[in-house]
Amino acid sequence: MQPDKRLKAAQTLITHLADHLDADLYVRLWDGEKIPLGTRPESTVGVAIHTPTALTRLARRPRFDTIVSCLASGEIEIEGGTLLDLAAKRGEMQTKKLFKRLNKALLIKSALPFVFGSAQETARHDFTGKIADKKEAGRDDKALVQFHYDLSNHFYGLFLDPEMQYSCAYYPRWDASLEEAQKAKLDMICRKLRLQKGEKFLDIGCGWGGLVCHAAQHYGVEAYGVTLSQAQLDFTKAKIERLGLADRVHVELRDFRDISGTFDKIASIGMFEHVGIDNHQAYFQKMHDLLKPRGLLLNHAIARPAKRDDKSFRKQNSQYRAITTYIFPGGELDHIGMSLANLERNRFEVLDVEAWREHYARTCRLWCERLYAHRDAAAAEVGDAKLRIWLLYLAGCALAFERGAVGIFQTLVSKKSKGSAGLPPTRADWYE
Repeated sequence: MQPDKRLKAAQTLITHLADHLDADLYVRLWDGEKIPLGTRPESTVGVAIHTPTALTRLARRPRFDTIVSCLASGEIEIEGGTLLDLAAKRGEMQTKKLFKRLNKALLIKSALPFVFGSAQETARHDFTGKIADKKEAGRDDKALVQFHYDLSNHFYGLFLDPEMQYSCAYYPRWDASLEEAQKAKLDMICRKLRLQKGEKFLDIGCGWGGLVCHAAQHYGVEAYGVTLSQAQLDFTKAKIERLGLADRVHVELRDFRDISGTFDKIASIGMFEHVGIDNHQAYFQKMHDLLKPRGLLLNHAIARPAKRDDKSFRKQNSQYRAITTYIFPGGELDHIGMSLANLERNRFEVLDVEAWREHYARTCRLWCERLYAHRDAAAAEVGDAKLRIWLLYLAGCALAFERGAVGIFQTLVSKKSKGSAGLPPTRADWYE
């Protein structure tokens, strides 16, 4: 098929879309032509299609992961901002209503030159290893975790706060800075667990050591952290030495299943999402085994809204599938009802559940803005393809939390025993 026929088909298709939109956006084609998607030709944010092969790939496989692959390869590019800017400027466009108004015959005619065109293979950026459901079936959580976390500590430092907190911040005010909100989160975790001097505290999935160091410095605990990321472990060990905490904080590269001992308090912050639903029973049983009677566990995890049944719930849509392919291989979210039921089945008493959805929406938005502001340094660190994927991921997460497609909950439980839970009558001391 001649390139000019594909160009003409693309122009016809996009112009037809523009006739039914009022978005403050544009599409730039591979010949440099800029087509507004509304009545504002001065739009500063848009999508550039750098090669007709991108449309060939989309015509043959119209799925979200194809879009991700085209963005990663540079065949398609967001200009003038990120997905957050596209969402802000798209107007009142609703995909289903838009599709009903479009001329289907024209769509098919415009797509045909691309369906039969040529499309070259591009480099892969997804996780290509085997992902078993269960540890017993050969699931390698270390490989899955390191795919995500071992990009480089410097890369994460470009958008995280100085404590390298890669989990939902807690905003005492909506205009609080990310740094202030992440410190508030660390204090909130420690207060909910009511950490006391001399207690043995375990942080499962300790990341870059922010919580174990904070808990030891400010609450006097003996902290033990585990991670499966070598990059995180190296960073945390250096931080412990720098802060002079070697006598109170110990970290290891270890799977949670291999931890031994008994602890007064346990925190699991942003780690539960990596476990996989088929491994939840083993996870909660291990938490129970590690806690002393009436010991406290804080489980901080992202969750999806429940469906009519668990079979429907476990079906992944295209966006969810793309995240578990390109970002979190092996990751799986439950719903809060599933978490609570499993906790009670494993002899925990549920003491408190707090929703932080809007806090995570703001956190992800700030992360995305920071990464975009440092995009040149990020590209030099991890490459253009990874940068584009991560900007899409962080922006997509911000929008998902803002729209309620996902939520996040802090669930405080204790190892069940007869009698008092040993807590004050109110939450007042949490919010001092």
